[in-house]
Amino acid sequence: MSALHVSRVPALYRRILLLHRVLPPDLKDLGDQYMKDEFRTHKTAGSKEAERFLQEWEAYAEVLWQQANENRQNSTEKACFGISIPEEKLNDFCDEQIGQLEELMQEATKPNRQFNITESRKPKF
Repeated sequence: MSALHVSRVPALYRRILLLHRVLPPDLKDLGDQYMKDEFRTHKTAGSKEAERFLQEWEAYAEVLWQQANENRQNSTEKACFGISIPEEKLNDFCDEQIGQLEELMQEATKPNRQFNITESRKPKF
């Protein structure tokens, strides 16, 4: 990545990790791991690829921020996160990206989540 891109990465990375805190625990863990893997994979991306990568993650952060605010305002309704990907955007994906997206969708929609976190109700002394 170019110096310009490198300077944007840490702030975006931190912002997304903070935004993931509003997700249910299993989705937070999945999102954190996916994001970390993607940022690591794209460390050596060329300038053009890096710019598109950062634009997509910035758009993701913006959507997540908006959804978090909407969910906070509508606290009586079940929290809702995510958006549908338009077909024209899917047509731009390579086969590897489609496969990765399918794996992510399967993991995110599993009926028996990989992560099962429960809070203890016992008082702490």
